[in-house]
Amino acid sequence: MSFDLGILISILKIIIIDIILGGDNAVVIALACRKLHEKKRNKAIFIGTGLAVILRIGLTAMVVSLLNIPYLLLAGGIFLIFIAFRLLVNKEEKHDVKAGTSLFFAVRTIVFADVVMGLDNMLAVAGASKGHIGFIAVGLLFSVPIIVWGSQLILIAMEHLPFLIYAGGGVLVYTASEMILDEPMLQSFFMNYQKLAFYFPPLLIISVIALGWLANLLSSSRMAGKS
Repeated sequence: MSFDLGILISILKIIIIDIILGGDNAVVIALACRKLHEKKRNKAIFIGTGLAVILRIGLTAMVVSLLNIPYLLLAGGIFLIFIAFRLLVNKEEKHDVKAGTSLFFAVRTIVFADVVMGLDNMLAVAGASKGHIGFIAVGLLFSVPIIVWGSQLILIAMEHLPFLIYAGGGVLVYTASEMILDEPMLQSFFMNYQKLAFYFPPLLIISVIALGWLANLLSSSRMAGKS
């Protein structure tokens, strides 16, 4: 397959999704390795992240194959909309992660946490990849080093530039809309209502972002009222 704009967009979507949803994973990596000496810490990060990436590719491939089940693309798209909304309104989470004093313990913690915390990521990436495992692998190869080594910069940027969160949420919602539009059981419906199919992605993106912004505004107002 020739490398065209569609392939580039798919890979960019996967990279953005990985970075946006990978912030918590980066925090867990830091917490799991904080008691190790520098050499062991870097080794634990390298081994743990490498194993997590291999496992993530395999599990995401399984999710891709499951998306062929009738109505599962629709269900996945709806769940991804929920994930996007949660991302927009989510407050700072607490991570109860024990710091490992051995290389094995730290690596095990990184791999286990990545699998448990990465389920939403796998679903989003599976939808964005359109079933191409190669896209998933390339996206992870680019995004994982950014997440691991630039996690602090990413977290600071998201904290001071809220529009990045909304942009990431928009990418997730767009991926969700594509999954819903690609649902085989809904193809005849969207063929009969082509205008709806055309306007569905932008309307969905605007709606979810607007709801997220409104929820944040109401939350800020309540916090201001209590102070």
